[in-house]
Amino acid sequence: MQVVELIIFAGLAAVVLYQLYSVLGRRVGRQPEDAPAAQTASPSVKAPDALPQTREEEEGVALTGLAAVKARDPAFDVGRFLAGARSAYEMIVKAFAAGDRALLRKLLGSGVMASFDTAIAQREAEGRTETVEFLHSPRADLEKAEVTAADVGRLTVRFLAEFRSRTKGPEGEGVDDRRTAELWTFERNLKSRDPNWMLVHVDAAEA
Repeated sequence: MQVVELIIFAGLAAVVLYQLYSVLGRRVGRQPEDAPAAQTASPSVKAPDALPQTREEEEGVALTGLAAVKARDPAFDVGRFLAGARSAYEMIVKAFAAGDRALLRKLLGSGVMASFDTAIAQREAEGRTETVEFLHSPRADLEKAEVTAADVGRLTVRFLAEFRSRTKGPEGEGVDDRRTAELWTFERNLKSRDPNWMLVHVDAAEA
């Protein structure tokens, strides 16, 4: 009788152990070893930090010309810039003829200002005065655009202009109608809040 009872108890124990093993052996819920895999699969918390990168940094592509200017100054507009360049051209030419150094210093880089100042001083020493009248609005075409490593934009504009120059000197008065073609290079720090472009270089061009 005792042998039969032992066999029955042994069988029941085996059933209970098998059920416990079936339950404990299953992967229920999130396991500790799953944590690294879950972090890898989920987006990194620092992912938004990558958004401000410029397009030059994407895939190692370096932008040039107007694309580089717009990458650093998204508000840049070519049409608005050329309209401002035309106004600046007329203003500078008239200020140079009138010898208005105060106005020129606001519009010119130091190198161009030094050159203009020398020419004005020579004209004054000779006792000459000059006024300029534009016959037509000057034509302005963008010739070149570039950005330096220091985020300085340089835009070169080709101007075609017709104007009438009236001069007075020791020998009397003279009137001269001129047609000019010049390349003017304007410069501005594209990260600066100052929207003004300075004239930093002047070259002659073919008409």
